[in-house]
Amino acid sequence: MTSKRNLKSVTTTTTAAEDSSTIVSISQQLVRQLEGAIESDEDDSSSAPTAQSLGVRAQKKLLGKFSSKSVAKVFIDETSGRVLDNLHKLIRGYSGNKKEADKLLKSIIKTIIKLGILYKNNLFNGFENQLIEDFRNRFHALSKVIVTFYEVDYTFDRLFLTRICKECQELTHKIVSTHLTQKSHTRIDFIYNYVSNLQFIDYVFNPNSTTNRAIIKDIVGDMHTLMDAGLL
Repeated sequence: MTSKRNLKSVTTTTTAAEDSSTIVSISQQLVRQLEGAIESDEDDSSSAPTAQSLGVRAQKKLLGKFSSKSVAKVFIDETSGRVLDNLHKLIRGYSGNKKEADKLLKSIIKTIIKLGILYKNNLFNGFENQLIEDFRNRFHALSKVIVTFYEVDYTFDRLFLTRICKECQELTHKIVSTHLTQKSHTRIDFIYNYVSNLQFIDYVFNPNSTTNRAIIKDIVGDMHTLMDAGLL
């Protein structure tokens, strides 16, 4: 019995060490890429690059190389990461295509991080910051609608959900209009058009799907956590 317990302890310790090593390895790769990257897939109209603009460009360049669920955990908190993972499950179930689910998740991650980079570097002006507040309010409303659809019977309204998604989409475009390229705007449209698709919404909230109900339950639980923390 003692031998088995010791073996279990060693195995657990080894697994934890491997997980830690993986996280450190990813972080180190991110740092190395950030140090060496001086170009971006976003146009830079400045004729005299500053240290800040080079830093922003380097961070953006980083995204194209490491946009995946594992790297998202470096930039996105654990609870939000679970929401993304569960969204990935829903997309994969709906499309029957893992590559399509991966593509959408990567697009979401890239967009979130690019917005975060711009915000962290104080590159939004007063008008854009007001748009960000408007977006937060609409996205908070969107989150509450999703929670209500799950928790309260007979409240499901796919057209209302689609309308709020479109409002968030328009605000996102306005926020980044002077900062990101058309490629990023196309990515934003891809995200919102997919999740606001009526067929996808019907699939997600199908009351007869025990699998989807279980996934939505987890998403709603994490949404409550994020809203209670003022993060959603």
